[in-house]
Amino acid sequence: MISFSPFTSALVLAGTRGGGALASRDGGATWSAARGLEGRNVRVFAFALTEIAAGTDRGIYISGDGTNWTQSGLSDRSINAVAVEAIHTPVRLIAGSDLQGSGGALPLYQSIDAGVTWTQLNPPISGTIAVKLVTGPLPPTGNVRPLIAGTNTGLFASTDNGASFTPLSGGGLLPTTDYTQVAFITDHHDRFYAASDGGGSGSGGLWRTTDGGQSFTSLEVPEPSITSLAVSNDEKPTLYVASFHPSTHTPSLWIYHDTGGPPQGPTATQSPVSSGARVAHPADTSLLSQILGAPSLPYVGLGLGALAVILTAVVAHLRARPR
Repeated sequence: MISFSPFTSALVLAGTRGGGALASRDGGATWSAARGLEGRNVRVFAFALTEIAAGTDRGIYISGDGTNWTQSGLSDRSINAVAVEAIHTPVRLIAGSDLQGSGGALPLYQSIDAGVTWTQLNPPISGTIAVKLVTGPLPPTGNVRPLIAGTNTGLFASTDNGASFTPLSGGGLLPTTDYTQVAFITDHHDRFYAASDGGGSGSGGLWRTTDGGQSFTSLEVPEPSITSLAVSNDEKPTLYVASFHPSTHTPSLWIYHDTGGPPQGPTATQSPVSSGARVAHPADTSLLSQILGAPSLPYVGLGLGALAVILTAVVAHLRARPR
């Protein structure tokens, strides 16, 4: 899992399974081991202006520079998702875990003091795994960022820092499935993308909304099982979409230039890549957010030049979360 800091130029963090994390301060040219995360499964990073949070198999860790980390609560929880609700001091964090045992509400945890203390929210949303938590840009008025929560059974939105949630899936909305990827368009609080691998059900896909989730448009991806998504920082963004064909174990990488019109393509066939062995492990892996050589045609297969990125997406799928 690789994350680029939106606030510190050239700072890149890479989380590993059982090996802690690595940090780079030169855009990935060189790397060093992050101190304090040794032996941890590091699944997600979230960035505030002066603080970084990491979700691990032993709770939340906090760092001021990405290199030195300290444990900061929820040590008895396996954290799958973390988001920053307020990037300025006092930093507000929200984290998600798995439901322990049968029954009860999906456990979300909130900190209003930069991770010093935590409160369990127990929102009435469906699912047993908090797969994804993402906050968007501030709206034109107010100081609360939109919060999108993806679980293994649906997608939900909050406009009050997680006090309440509105379902975006089920009924006549999005399919009731797992949502593993959410990405906002730069500077737009009401425009974001949601993606799902379908959990093996064939109901996955990629959708966009331009009205805060009141309506969605399918981008009609060639493969419905979306394992990773990255979005460029443009008004008309380029989407980098990784998919996986479960029956053939074939990954694909697609590029989509979203101009706001009806989806078209693909115009080329993706290059298949052999997959590795399956590993049973719950993890959230995000696609490299910087991929060189993006063409302008929608959904163009990148081929061998993107092999490393495709394999990253394969690992994300093969490390299947428990359902």
